[in-house]
Amino acid sequence: MPELSSFVGAAVGAAGSDTDIISLIGAAHWIVQLVMVMLAGQFLFGLYIIIYKSMYLGRASRESVAFNESFWRSRDIEQIYKHAQALRNSPISQMFLAGYTELAKLAADERLKGDREGNLENIGRALRKAQTVEQMKLEAMTPFLATTGAAAPFIGLFGTVVGIMMAFQKIAKQGNASLDTVGQPIAEALLATAIGLVAAIPAVMAYNYFVRRIRVLRSEMENFEQDYLNIIKRHFLH
Repeated sequence: MPELSSFVGAAVGAAGSDTDIISLIGAAHWIVQLVMVMLAGQFLFGLYIIIYKSMYLGRASRESVAFNESFWRSRDIEQIYKHAQALRNSPISQMFLAGYTELAKLAADERLKGDREGNLENIGRALRKAQTVEQMKLEAMTPFLATTGAAAPFIGLFGTVVGIMMAFQKIAKQGNASLDTVGQPIAEALLATAIGLVAAIPAVMAYNYFVRRIRVLRSEMENFEQDYLNIIKRHFLH
């Protein structure tokens, strides 16, 4: 489309040296600047979340693999307990610790030793409570990424609309609709949309990636709960 290429080239030329990003931001309307600052804040905080959650989920996955190996290899529950204490980032090891603590309480209470079904339910409740806590840790801050991915483009669009309105006001004031008049205001307006997309795209991609990893860990926790209860039922509650 040669006409569109000519228009874009003419707009950039009309804005001249003022089209560098710093100049565009400095010359923009204060509402557009506020939008840009908000989007920049979302991008930076989102970037922090992406780095932090990547490291956290990586540690959780590695330590869960290490704990599972220890859990199924060792026959000494005390040894498994000590290993679990060293793997604080593993949601599965934290579930084990919760179940172990509840089992120790039941073993120490003479009144509850005969209540097999009640004891098993108490241990299952402790495991589910620990699973809920660990799942909340895994999902912490990820909703911000989803919100940024959904809202940032529209926030940027709002800044663009305001910028274009300022361009039309400039046309009305000067009585001139040439690119020399509107080139820079339109460039400032479109920059808001660009920043919104820069904030939204990595947030959406990271959110989907984290959701998949959390789903895998949640499935491992659910499987571990059943395995743990079966072992307790066979070997500890008679």
